[in-house]
This record gives sequence, structure tokens and C-alpha cells, in this order.
Amino acid sequence: MRWQGQELKASPAKGNEPGTAQGEPGPATASGSLQAASAVPPAGGPAETPGAATSPAGPPLAALPLTAVSGTTDPLIPLQGLVRSVRTPDFAGVTFHEVVAKSVLNKVGGGSNMPFEWTVNPYRGCSHACVYCFARKTHTYLDMDSGADFDSQLVVKVNAAEVLQRELARPSWQHHHVAMGTNTDPYQRAEGRYQLMPGIIRALADSGTPFSILTKGTLLARDIPLLKEASGQTEIGMGISLALVDPELAKRAEPGTPTPRARLELISRLRDAGLPCSVMAMPILPWLTDGDESLDALFSALSSAGATGVTAGALHLRPGAREWYLEFIARHYPQLSGKYADLYGKGTYASKEYRDWLAGRIRFFKAKYGFTGGARFLRPAGTHATRAVTGKETATAASPQDALF
Repeated sequence: MRWQGQELKASPAKGNEPGTAQGEPGPATASGSLQAASAVPPAGGPAETPGAATSPAGPPLAALPLTAVSGTTDPLIPLQGLVRSVRTPDFAGVTFHEVVAKSVLNKVGGGSNMPFEWTVNPYRGCSHACVYCFARKTHTYLDMDSGADFDSQLVVKVNAAEVLQRELARPSWQHHHVAMGTNTDPYQRAEGRYQLMPGIIRALADSGTPFSILTKGTLLARDIPLLKEASGQTEIGMGISLALVDPELAKRAEPGTPTPRARLELISRLRDAGLPCSVMAMPILPWLTDGDESLDALFSALSSAGATGVTAGALHLRPGAREWYLEFIARHYPQLSGKYADLYGKGTYASKEYRDWLAGRIRFFKAKYGFTGGARFLRPAGTHATRAVTGKETATAASPQDALF
């Protein structure tokens, strides 16, 4: 069954979980994250070999003038804390802007409905290049555009781990849950070169700060032993972002990401390591991945991989992402342009009728494959989870803060 607007011929299936097809989270508010620090640490690191957990040192980085970089919308003088802008043959078409940060622990804005108060984002911009990415507009705050610049002009906070360690050691720190991957992906390909996440994980674990990671990046596999160790020190939550399993569509819509198959294998590796692994199946794309065949394939694959919970919902189109995504539709699926105009109008969200319909289909397929809850990113203290034969996780205690959505 596919969405046909007023011609919809079936009622939404009944299920046990309230449908919330509201789309993806908004970007967390970062305050002071790119202000210059007093000391400049050595920049760079070993290069990444795509698909490998560890890699040998790569060719030297080519430093670029700090005043401007070809392809960006404006000179980079306003980028505070900038050490250098560099390119390397390992990352064709990508420029890294290495900055020293005064703060990396970001307070989420008071108006947010996210069930966490703090985030860490070691990178800004993302080479995953997902055409629908809700965070694209955040690049305009850096005087870069939300399209090609977001995909290729990457800001790297080279001293992130050291700064975070200092911030977590403050007596005023209350050990709140820290979420990572809520804006741009901490395990995008750049992490293979800069290797910021091991230091960040150690800082959080050593301070007893609970944390969660949401990623599309299979570089996470490199840190599974470290994450297992961290889980003995504090509560952690793991999540993989995977909303489509058609490899050809993935190449078009999220060209810089690991393949769907690779991410499914990562889910299984995390589960085999004894770590929970929820899935954010967002966004479901109207007329591309919302049909019964697509949804069945998605939830079947997630069940087989051992995902412990799934949250799924409809695409929403924030400013910045909206223009880039609709251009993608016009280029690859011109027959859908008019349908998207009708479905979204000039707003961010699809029509309520569509969201209600999709929520019903999601409930149906979650129930079919035994997913009774949403993506659970952080298990509260005292919660014991068991993995049944189905691979699902059943918690003995829960709170409203357990799930990211």
C-alpha cells in the first residue's frame, strides 16, 4: 500500500505504540563552541582507509590560506579559533577547517523538547551528504551555505577531548546525559583521520557521565572495545540511523554514508558485544520509502540484525534542508515535485493526514516484527535488559527520559 492522499483505500493498522511521525530532531543549540582557546594543540592525525577500523598514516595535509577557501561562500576570517584549512588526497573535494574550541559541552536551548540537556559535536558539517539532513541550516551560522558547503567544508574541533575533560571535571557539572550525533555525525569519515571520539568517550566514562551516540558511521566498530569498557563505568546508549535499505536509493539520497548492509552488520556487531542498539529509522521518504514493500523490508532487516528498538517517522523539511531536498527530487524524481508541493505546502511538516497514515503503517510493521517500543538510547540506573530469541530488548524499568524520541 502506498500513500494516495484522498484515495487512501485502507485504514491505519492498529498497534500498541503511539505513532509520532514527526520527523527528525532539530539541531541542538551550541554556545561558544568555536571560540578561540589560549593554546593550539597539534592538528591532524592518521588518515582513514575507507571501511577499515584502523588505518596507517596518510599523506601530509596541504595547508590552505586562512583568508579564503575556493568553493566556500565567504572568506573564513569570521570562523573563530581557526588554526588552518587543509585538504588531503584521501578526501577528494573536502576541506577541513581545524579550530581550537574553548567549549565543546553544549547546552540545549530551553525551548527544545529533546529528553537531554547537553550535547557534544566534535564536527560541524558532514561528508555523509544526506540530501534530507535537518542540520544543514546550521552551516549558514558559519557564513557557509547549507548545500554543497555543508557536505564538503567541515569544521573539526581538534582539541575536543581535552576541552571536554576539563569541562567535566568542574565541580558544577551535574553528570547529565550527554547526547552525540544529534546534529552532525561524530563517526563520519573525518573521524578516521582525526580520531576524536576515543578521547571523548574516555572523558565521559572516566567522569561517570552517561552518554549516547547516534550515527550512520561504521567507524564506530573501531571503538566497540572502548564502549564495552565505558559501559562498566557509566550508562551508555547506542543508536544507528538507518531508514532505507535499497542500496541504489541510498547512493543517491545519502551518497557519503556506509551502505545499508554495512550498517545492519554494525547493529549485529554491537549486539554481539552485549551493547544495546536502537535504530532511528528517519526519515521515511514520501513515495520513495513509505510503501508497504519498503517498510516491510526495512523492519525485517532491522529485526534480523537484532535492533533493540526502532523509532520511525516522516521526512520533515526545515529551511536549508528543504531547498536542497526538493532540488534533489526535481533532479531525480521530477514526477514527484508536484506531489511534494501539495504534501508539504510551504511548511516543514507533511500534512497531518499523511503523518497519521504513515504512523499507522509503522505501527503495523513494528508489531509484525516484534518491536514494541521506540528507540531507547539510555537505560536508567537499575534497569536490567535481556535479549530474547527475537533479538529484542525488554527493560524491567523505564522512565520518560529513556527514549531519545
